[in-house]
Amino acid sequence: MDVFDFDGSGELEADERMAAAEILCTSAEEHEAFFGDAGDFATSDSDDELEDDLTIAGLDIHELEFMDEDERREAIEDAGLDPDDYDMF
Repeated sequence: MDVFDFDGSGELEADERMAAAEILCTSAEEHEAFFGDAGDFATSDSDDELEDDLTIAGLDIHELEFMDEDERREAIEDAGLDPDDYDMF
C-alpha cells in the first residue's frame, strides 16, 4: 500500500501524486520545477531586508526569536533601528 494513496483505491490519482510531490519537495528549486513557484520555501524581500538590517546592526535574528516582544523591541532600538519599520516575527 502506498502512503500517498489517501482514498485507498490502490492507485495514485493526479491529486495524490501532486500532494506527494508537494510533501517531498526539499528546496525552492524543486518546488519551482514541479509547481512553477517557490512555495513555502520563498522568502519575501521584507524578510531578507530585516535579516540584513539586523545582521549589520550586530543582532542575531535567531536570538531575537526567543525574546519576548518588549525585549526584542528594546534590542532593536538599542541597535539604532526602529522596530516599527519591520514586520516582526
